[in-house]
Amino acid sequence: MGFGAAGTVRNPFVAGSFYPASEGELRAAVTGHLSNAAKAAGAPVPKAIIAPHAGYVYSGAIAGTAYARLVPARNTIRRVVLAGPSHRVPFRGIAIPTVTGFATPLGVVPLDRDALGRIAQLPFVHARDDAHAAEHSLEVHLPFLQETLGEFQLVPLVVGDATPAEVAAVLEALWGGPESLTVISSDLSHYETYETARTMDAATSSAIVRLDGNAIAEKGACGRRPIRGLLELARRQGMRATAIDVRNSGDTAGPKDRVVGYGSYIVEENPRLPDSARAVLLAVVREVVTRSAQNPQNEPGVDLSRYAPELVAPRAAFVTFTRQGHLRGCIGSLEAHQPLVLDVARNAFKGAFRDPRFPPITAEEIPQLAASISVLSQPGELQLGSEAELLSIIRPGIDGLILADGGKRGTFLPSVWEQLPSPKDFLQRLKLKAGLAADHWSPTVRVWRYQTESFGMALGATIH
Repeated sequence: MGFGAAGTVRNPFVAGSFYPASEGELRAAVTGHLSNAAKAAGAPVPKAIIAPHAGYVYSGAIAGTAYARLVPARNTIRRVVLAGPSHRVPFRGIAIPTVTGFATPLGVVPLDRDALGRIAQLPFVHARDDAHAAEHSLEVHLPFLQETLGEFQLVPLVVGDATPAEVAAVLEALWGGPESLTVISSDLSHYETYETARTMDAATSSAIVRLDGNAIAEKGACGRRPIRGLLELARRQGMRATAIDVRNSGDTAGPKDRVVGYGSYIVEENPRLPDSARAVLLAVVREVVTRSAQNPQNEPGVDLSRYAPELVAPRAAFVTFTRQGHLRGCIGSLEAHQPLVLDVARNAFKGAFRDPRFPPITAEEIPQLAASISVLSQPGELQLGSEAELLSIIRPGIDGLILADGGKRGTFLPSVWEQLPSPKDFLQRLKLKAGLAADHWSPTVRVWRYQTESFGMALGATIH
């Protein structure tokens, strides 16, 4: 499939109606909406957002509360996957354009043609410029993205009659790491009374926060199809959605007899555990090791009803034991397949008593041991053309890597950078760990990047 001649651009369709047509007035409008979002100060950067697409006078303030969260990532996010509903052209599947850029009064946003080419292979993704030409659900987001992120590439998706699984498949294929952001465009209820809209929008917001796309009513959100796809993927990856601003046109610039609802939501990729949850997990590790040192035959059970929701959500973790700074055992999970507290308990047991590299830990040495827990983010696969490209984008001290090829696989946690600070050495040793040659590279090599939240304690210390 081709993507049009170089320089072909989709021109603005709703400039002057949904938002100002002059560069100066538009920039002032966007910066005004962003500056009014004071609650965003110090908040983490989300992996995805859901924001409205009405005229700025009605929904710009609500959209600004989501986009203000992106400001700290101005030099990090380099690709935006923007998905919104089709208002004018009915069709089956998901429509992508053939042009090379989308223009606004603030300039031209280049499209990520490589990413578009990859998803074009999916049977439900179709090249349809007609679906994009007059569609406002994507266009109104571009000035906010231009003002917050500066330079980035865009993957615009107009979603027609597509299933949640189809939308999720496209989003997952482009999920990436911190360099990629997903934006879902949707308003909420339409043309209800003020009180009815508040009730309907509260129900939709509750469904989004619960990651329950099936609970979004047909009239609950015009972008329910792309929202459902995002929520399916977020649920599968153990993420968290938060509503940050839910209002309607009766609250912003219109009458209250017939209103349109708007909401801004953020989706966070494995948010940081509170200190209380960290302390609980460390206590679980110490209890497992202390009890099992007396009888290391049976893996201990875990009563999930005792633990807070953030500890029973599916997460993957490694548990590491050291003695006087030297490794004494380490076992972990790369994929979130069970509740976090259970994953930690089982990996603590295996790391202490089943690591084939070391003899089982004894009760006598427990006071000399330190334990650390590394909770993994969802790994994102990197699209690579060469080993040199991989070496240029991995971040020492931050990224963990999973490398696989020919049925062999290995991983290094970010903590390994302390012993191998050179990206080249880090990668070569990872290949050796995976059972590959240090200089191995092939077109079939696959690499995933993840980060960890790590914390630990001396097993003889008091937990606070």
